[in-house]
Amino acid sequence: MARASHRGTTSPADGCVGDGRRPQVSPPRVRVTGVRVAAIDCGTNTIRLLVADVEPGERAVRDVVRTGTVTRLGQGVDRTGELAPDALARTIDAAREFAGLVTEHGAERVRFVATSATRDARNREDFVAGVRDALGVTPEVVTGQEEAALSFAGVASGVATGHPGPYLVVDLGGGSTELVLGQRAPEAAISLDVGSVRLHERHLHSDPPTQAEIEAATADARSAIDRAAAAVPLGRTATLVGVAGTITTVTARALDLPAYDRDRIDGAALATADVLAACDALLRATQAERAAMPFLHPGRIDVIGAGALLWREIVTRVAAEVAGEGRSLDLVVTSERDILDGIALGLAARH
Repeated sequence: MARASHRGTTSPADGCVGDGRRPQVSPPRVRVTGVRVAAIDCGTNTIRLLVADVEPGERAVRDVVRTGTVTRLGQGVDRTGELAPDALARTIDAAREFAGLVTEHGAERVRFVATSATRDARNREDFVAGVRDALGVTPEVVTGQEEAALSFAGVASGVATGHPGPYLVVDLGGGSTELVLGQRAPEAAISLDVGSVRLHERHLHSDPPTQAEIEAATADARSAIDRAAAAVPLGRTATLVGVAGTITTVTARALDLPAYDRDRIDGAALATADVLAACDALLRATQAERAAMPFLHPGRIDVIGAGALLWREIVTRVAAEVAGEGRSLDLVVTSERDILDGIALGLAARH
């Protein structure tokens, strides 16, 4: 496996390299049983690494290192259909960084999962070859359905167990958004080609966005959610769980955190009205106002408004569908356990 110097650092804002903080590394401990795995999730906006120990027969992931960086691999891919050379170079550089951490911490199995931007790119073979050279592992470009299943598995290993099912897990990424409903396993799922980066690039060009831009983005988001509602019975939702950087950032805003605090965000159960208010505040803020928010990672300043708009529309629609079934959606839960944890659990099961 390629060895890289460890130049990167971690931001708790969304597990992203580059703001002067060190990666989240758990205290050393002796592994008597179990397997140490490395899971990598490469999305449209971020690339992230989890090195973790998983014990046989357990559905619990014990972090050793959890880190990542914003590389914006999907910049422009919605318009051009190709991965931009500079975005590709940033992502390959991050893979080299991860190679050093994987080797340093002795992971026995490694899986690199690539999602929306790579699925849609004509030149994805350049990406595959570059990652293979940097990391010594061939990246898997997974389908939207598999992405949804991995996210559900990750959530099920964490906060979802403290709330009633069925769970509707929403993984809101940069290029795609997955909605998956289930109790112990996925029962219905869909992957939508809309996310924070795509919605921002399509519609929100002003600072702050104009009302006309917001209306166009809202119409786009609602059209996508209509497709989701036709495939997934949203009204059956007992607990709505959101994952990924947009949703954790909205949660940090709702909690009015003085800095990003992963422990406070993971498992946070917020009033639906508070979530919607936080979404609106992020959407209508200027980029300078967003930059002053202590919990917001710099790599999300431009796209968080679009992500917040999409989350607002999803929460609103799910609440309406649940109300149509004679119940109410009073709380929205946030999970820091996500697709990375699902990948790690799958690797351990293979072992």
